[in-house]
Amino acid sequence: MFGRLGAPEIILILVVIILLFGAKKLPDMARSLGKSARILKSEAKAMKSEAKSDEAAPADPPGPEQSAAQRTIQAAPGDVTSSRPVTESTDTTKR
Repeated sequence: MFGRLGAPEIILILVVIILLFGAKKLPDMARSLGKSARILKSEAKAMKSEAKSDEAAPADPPGPEQSAAQRTIQAAPGDVTSSRPVTESTDTTKR
């Protein structure tokens, strides 16, 4: 139904995007998208390493010191302003 997208179609799509969003906003949007992708990648990497360390650790029940532990979410490399400590609550009844 849609066939292949050639060069004229891609150029037309890019022109429409530039007209809709404006040339001034596009670099900012791309920059924020890149930051989001780096943060997502670092979080996924942290989750994988956390899962591997959980598999290697003995099967002890988590104590109060582990459940109330604080961890820091790191932002993109070089962006130290958005690093923040996070406490993870185990109480799921709060809304």
